Amino acid sequence: MSKLNYHHLQYFYAIATHGSIAQASKVMHITPQTLSAQLNLLEGQLGYSLFVRKGKRLVLNEMGHITLSYAQEIFSLGDELIHSLKNHSTDFSFRFSIGVTDVIAKVFSFNLLKTIYTMDDSIKLVCKETNLDVLFGDLAVNKLDAVLSDTSLPTGSPLKAYSHLVGKCGISFFAHKNLAKSLTDNFPYSLDGNPFFTAGEGSNQHLSVVSWFNELNISPKIIGEIDDSMLTMSFGEAGYGVFCAPTIIENYVTEQFDVEIIGKTTEISEHYYLISPERKVKHPAVQHLLAEGKKLFNQPIV
Repeated sequence: MSKLNYHHLQYFYAIATHGSIAQASKVMHITPQTLSAQLNLLEGQLGYSLFVRKGKRLVLNEMGHITLSYAQEIFSLGDELIHSLKNHSTDFSFRFSIGVTDVIAKVFSFNLLKTIYTMDDSIKLVCKETNLDVLFGDLAVNKLDAVLSDTSLPTGSPLKAYSHLVGKCGISFFAHKNLAKSLTDNFPYSLDGNPFFTAGEGSNQHLSVVSWFNELNISPKIIGEIDDSMLTMSFGEAGYGVFCAPTIIENYVTEQFDVEIIGKTTEISEHYYLISPERKVKHPAVQHLLAEGKKLFNQPIV
């Protein structure tokens, strides 16, 4: 494939942004015929059509969405370059893009990722939070430098990436103080029949907790499966039921929410991994996070 013509990419970006060739041509002061021809040249070079027509509007298809995401990143980097040059700076922004799975407690992510800013004053952190499948897809096409996950890369995954353990901890269980009094004694068997919130079905925590309950032959009444840990804690604080969280953040949970610890276990472990394209980590930000993560597990998060 010949080198990409960035003028064609800019024309495509304008059409995608404004929704039609006619509107984009007005903004760019180019005739619709010229703009249409430039779009055809780009589609011919890529080997894919990028839009489907719906009425008078052009709507991005799957390949169009992929192309748009790259275009946005390319133009963003261009803006950073111009900004740096205008300010006569030789310290260009160091960009670090990381994906975080949506089941990881945000307070843990914050305490780990904030250490990035101790590396370099000019660093730009780009963080995307969504499910693991989407993040692996972005890692595969080099849109992310690393993924922070509660699970390692699955065995047999076609993705050429490697799992680096940041740390692990046990699980603590919490309830509103009015409910906690009756559950602390005889934990964990006291959970049997009582309302309980788990992380979303399919998450590592959900599978581990339910498996542990089965081993103990107890059956808490699962009244909610919620990916957002902050929402789960809010339900617990309101007295709707028991919930669990990684022991590493238990101090934060009890200080920020009106709940008490009713018990904890190390028979269930929460693992945290940085997944990167390198077996031997070379990216300086990934190296930094691995080092800082190990420190984090030796001190409580408050």
